[in-house]
Amino acid sequence: MQNTLTSKDKHKNRRGFLKLTAITACLFAFAALPCAEAATGKAEKTSLKFGFIKLTDMVPLAVAYEKGYFEDEGLSVKLEAQANWKVLLDRVVTGELDGAHMLAGQPIGATIGIGTKAEIITPFSMDMNGNAITLSNTVWKELKKKLPVKDGKPVHPIDPKYLKEVVNEYKKAGKSFKMGMVFPVSTHNYELRYWLAAGGMNPGYYAPLKGDTSGTLKADVLLSVTPPPQMPSTMEAGTIDGYCVGEPWNQQAVFMGIGVPVATDNDVQKNNPEKVFGISKKWADANPNTLIHVVKALIRAGYWLDEQKDKNRMEAVKMISQSKYVGADEKVIANSMTGTFEYEKGDQRMAPDFNVFFRYNATYPYYSDAVWYLTQMRRWGQIPDAKPDSWYLDMAKKIYRPDIYAAAANDLIREGKMKASDFPNFATESGFKGVETGFIDGISYDGRKPNDYLKKFKIGLKGNEQP
Repeated sequence: MQNTLTSKDKHKNRRGFLKLTAITACLFAFAALPCAEAATGKAEKTSLKFGFIKLTDMVPLAVAYEKGYFEDEGLSVKLEAQANWKVLLDRVVTGELDGAHMLAGQPIGATIGIGTKAEIITPFSMDMNGNAITLSNTVWKELKKKLPVKDGKPVHPIDPKYLKEVVNEYKKAGKSFKMGMVFPVSTHNYELRYWLAAGGMNPGYYAPLKGDTSGTLKADVLLSVTPPPQMPSTMEAGTIDGYCVGEPWNQQAVFMGIGVPVATDNDVQKNNPEKVFGISKKWADANPNTLIHVVKALIRAGYWLDEQKDKNRMEAVKMISQSKYVGADEKVIANSMTGTFEYEKGDQRMAPDFNVFFRYNATYPYYSDAVWYLTQMRRWGQIPDAKPDSWYLDMAKKIYRPDIYAAAANDLIREGKMKASDFPNFATESGFKGVETGFIDGISYDGRKPNDYLKKFKIGLKGNEQP
């Protein structure tokens, strides 16, 4: 393992020189956030075990380990693949794992009591984008007949209204249309639901007050949970007609010749927040310095992945192709990690932002991202009752922790490992993005007005509505 940082002695000698610059940089970069002058103290716990699922976007953890960034923070870290998202979350709750690569919705869902009830927080967003929606060859054959074509190829992103015609044909034939997603509070669940609803299809409601947590009430398309690595084989067996999952499992379907991706999550919601690093609040409260050191290592990993126009991506591909990480063929991983994405075999298109790990403020845990997930939980019935706007903001501030991120970033600036210009200026937004556009249905989103946002949807719960 290589050590790329200055030694502790050298750092100590430079500290006086950097102090004034660091304070100035701190005020510039994080004017709306707490800005401590003192450096973070020693880690309370130095031997750590983090969990992950075998997906491309676990790569910041692998980079932080392989490039020595954890070690530079005085941490001895073990990375361990987990069987599925529920096992991963449960092990974080019990303390068997100190933290983990999580679905962005997991800390939110756990804290408000969807499924496992536990206080989970996140101080770090691991990436943007990285998912896609794939359909079986059988479905694609029928769908392709209905699509507009340009230069001999289907126009992308594919409008889901064309899939609605196929779904209606299934209904007329007395068949159910089934799709897989990875977890009830996963980004994939909400992205897939969003895409389907934008095409006029109801993906179904959850009705916990009625004892129905299947998410299929009144559904035109039946969604069910399938672990990511099992998606291609489950579709090939005919159990599902398509799925929404992270890479490399969409490109795997292309390489296997069993399916065709029809939309990326960046098509559905431009630069959507995808995975986060999650820890229990109890653990974070007991190990505040340790957590800041962890976030410092992860920030550096995200920066390394995106620096100089993604020049390190092939090294990262080779890294996570190892069986201990993702364990997929390098060519499959590289198909999306290096700025391209393949739909039908041979139809490879440029997709420079399919995976984003640092640019566009990707690592910052925005409150508005948390609120967006909460609106989707309400839209589909996982939150059974109407909530005031203030509740959404209170929950976001309870779970997403930009204060911890700021402390880590300030340390990195102070130590000369990163520059103030590497980080966004939050002086005017206090953890909220501006009004967001770039959704496939053309609807805009303002994280400060969640109930107004919900009212904009033709399909989905709003106000006091029940499924």
